[in-house]
This record gives sequence, C-alpha cells and structure tokens, in this order.
Amino acid sequence: MAKAFASQGDMTEKKITFDEIGEGLYAFTAEGDPNSGVIIGDESVMIVEAQATPRLANKVIECVRTVTDKPISHVVLTHYHAVRVLGASAYGADQIIMGDAARAMVVERGQEDWDSEFQRFPRLFEGHESIPGLTYPTTTFSDDMTVYLGNRRVDLMHLGRAHTAGDIVIHVPDQNVMFTGDIVEYHSACYCGDGHFSDWGDTLDSIAAFDVDAIAPGRGDALVGKEMVNAAIENTRDFVESTYRPVAKVAARGGSLKEAWDACRAECDPKFADYAIYEHCLPFNVARAYDEARGVDTPRIWTAQRDLEMWDALQG
Repeated sequence: MAKAFASQGDMTEKKITFDEIGEGLYAFTAEGDPNSGVIIGDESVMIVEAQATPRLANKVIECVRTVTDKPISHVVLTHYHAVRVLGASAYGADQIIMGDAARAMVVERGQEDWDSEFQRFPRLFEGHESIPGLTYPTTTFSDDMTVYLGNRRVDLMHLGRAHTAGDIVIHVPDQNVMFTGDIVEYHSACYCGDGHFSDWGDTLDSIAAFDVDAIAPGRGDALVGKEMVNAAIENTRDFVESTYRPVAKVAARGGSLKEAWDACRAECDPKFADYAIYEHCLPFNVARAYDEARGVDTPRIWTAQRDLEMWDALQG
C-alpha cells in the first residue's frame, strides 16, 4: 500500500467525558471514539453500546460507579460492529439485547468484521486478549420492544436502515431522550461502509419526528437541547447525501472507483475534512456508495483482505 489506513496511525488516547443528558441518563463520549450510553432505573442499570473490548468497557463501568452502585442488568447493542459489541462480557449483565437483523449479521459476518476492524483500529483493540469471542444477544426483537427498569420505561425500536440494516434506537420517554447509535453523529464522520444511503434520510426523519430533548449520538459530543439535536440530525443528513451524490454520478456514467473517490473528496473535503475519523471512513464510504449506486442492495462483507484490496485500488 502507498500508505496505511488513517486509523492505524491514530494511537493517541482520547479524553473521556461523562455527561448527564437527562435525569439518570448519561453519555460516555471520547473525542470521536465510539460512545456508550447509561440508563439508570429504579434498581438496575442499562448500558447502550458495549465498547470494543472489556478493557474499554471497564472505563464505562468506572464512570457508572461515580453516579450509582446499582447492578448492570441489561446491555443493549444498536448494531453488530465489533467496536460496539465485543466488550459486552465485562458488564456481567443477564440480558444482552439486539434487533433480529443485527443478530443475523453477527452470524453472517461477525467474525469477518472483527478481523477487519482489528486491522483498522489497533488502539481500540488494546487488551483484545480478554475478548471471549463473538457477542451474541440473549434477547432479540423485530420492530420494537419495551424494557422496564422498575418504573422506568425504555423503548427499543428499529426505525429503518441507515448505518447498517439492523440499527435500533433507544428512547426513554420520561425524559424524552434518545440513544441513536451511529445513525446520528456529531462533528464526526459517519461510517457508511455497511450502510444504506438511500434509506438513511428517512430513518433520520423518523428520529426527528420524536422531537427529543437530547441525544447520545454514536460518536461525538452529547447533544443537549432541541437546537443541538436538530443541527446534528441535519448535519448527519448532509454528510450522507454529500458522500453518495458525487459517487452515484460517477457510477451512472460507468466511471471507476478511483474516479468516485476523487469526486467524493472534491465535495466532502471542504465541509468535513476536520471531522473525527473522516480520513478513516472515506474509503469505505466511497466503496459502499459505489456499490449501492450500481444496484448492490446488501453491503458486501468487509474482510481484512478486502480492506487492503480496496485501499490499493484507491491509491492508483
């Protein structure tokens, strides 16, 4: 390769922030690294997103223990990606919840995704020796599901395809707060390598319809207040559309993947070049947009080898 993936050179430890975004609701964020959420019920705690390794999960647990000593009973995973799910064992939760589609993707491509992401993100997988294996849920659902943490109601919903085919969101009605996973990002690039560009905007519309007061996004700062929430939703929409539009034009005229890459950079660099993980996401985003524009509905499985072959093609 002419040069390594951008994320392979990012070995700087990120500053952790733990913000209360509603009563008993917290966002664990780390400067563009994967976020986690915390929902404190009457007698127990729900974690949203497990982190990549038990080592990173323990950082979330340390933050939880600064605000409550209640046991962690549930871990909810918004989708199947390794950096979100492989730390689940650290929480000792009785219930691990995913959507049906996300579980199916663990079965279909979970190991390949783990191998691929391990190559891309060496820093996030420090301490990988403690990962016991792929994370499978104890409970799944198709469209929606409600969990009661005592009297606190937590609604889990699949609102549509976006970051993956199996994304779910978590809504806490008593505070009107949502945990969106990677469907919504804040000042961080969206990873679209397993995404559905044509559906993403409709799914954002469904989130916007809740008119929530705060969101814990997949990456980036916690979004508190309707103005910040709406700005992040529209900014995410702009990122997704700005990525897909130039690539689709190239694909429509039979242009190459490298031409699509150049066209995407021309449109996106001026707006998003300073976003967290932008350089990391871009090659995977362009490759997936190019496939979708040519009629490939189901994202092709990323493997460590496919990553390298795609990157070589873009360096030509």
